Amino acid sequence: MEDKKKTILIVDDDSFLLDMYALKFSQSGFIVDTALGSTVALQKLKQSVSPDILLTDVVMPVMDGFELLEKINEEKLIPNTIKIIISNLGQTEDIEKGKALGASGYIVKANATPSEVVARVVSITQPKQ
Repeated sequence: MEDKKKTILIVDDDSFLLDMYALKFSQSGFIVDTALGSTVALQKLKQSVSPDILLTDVVMPVMDGFELLEKINEEKLIPNTIKIIISNLGQTEDIEKGKALGASGYIVKANATPSEVVARVVSITQPKQ
C-alpha cells in the first residue's frame, strides 16, 4: 500500500524559519504550504485549505498560535488535522495550554534542529500501533 503524501501547513511570522522548515519538510516528502503569520493561516483555512498537519508557532504579532488554535476550534475548521505547536515557549503551562487547545504535540524550537523537528512531527503523526 503506497503512503499518500501528507500535507502540512506551517505557520510562523519569521520568513527565514518558514522557508527553512518548508524546505526540510518538502525534502522529507511532505506537500508543504506556508502561512506568514496566524491571520494568513486563518484565511487559508477558511478558504478550505485542509492540511493533514498544522505546525504553528506561538509567538506571533496580531494573533498568537494559541489564539489561532482557539479560532480554529471555535469555527470548527480542520477537525481532522493533527495540530502541532512549535515554539520557543517551553514552560509547562504553555505546553498544557497547547494540549488543552487540541495540539497533539509541542516542539520547543530551541531544543530541535529542523531535521529533528521533521522527525518529531513524523513520530507524532504516526498511527499508534
